[in-house]
Amino acid sequence: MTLKIDHIAFQVADLEVSLKFYQQTLGLKLLSKTVDEEHGEAFAFLEMEDGALELLQPLQQAKGRRPKIKPPYCPHLAIQAKDLEQFALSLQQKGVPLIKGPLEIPGMVKWLYIADPDHNIIEFVQWLQPPARS
Repeated sequence: MTLKIDHIAFQVADLEVSLKFYQQTLGLKLLSKTVDEEHGEAFAFLEMEDGALELLQPLQQAKGRRPKIKPPYCPHLAIQAKDLEQFALSLQQKGVPLIKGPLEIPGMVKWLYIADPDHNIIEFVQWLQPPARS
């Protein structure tokens, strides 16, 4: 059986703030947004090429502190970038701080890390040589 990713989910404190970040800063398209009172959550799906990103906000959550950002930056969502240097420049122009990077293994891969408003980690990766996948 071949498994295919349907979506990745991040918990967020404020769905509207997170939607603004993912739509305006990263350019993802909103597919749907729902408030599900029965299950106590609001959620939205954003389009990605090979699946979707789901943002989940518990309706009864207390506004708490965000998790601390620390290596090895896991778990994280990794998104391919065609030109990492240009993308990093675009993020900086939009005021998005880089957590770490750009980093590089010469001839293999370049990558960097950022965080969304809730400190969910996002890695952007540019493969210089495609990874071996079986």
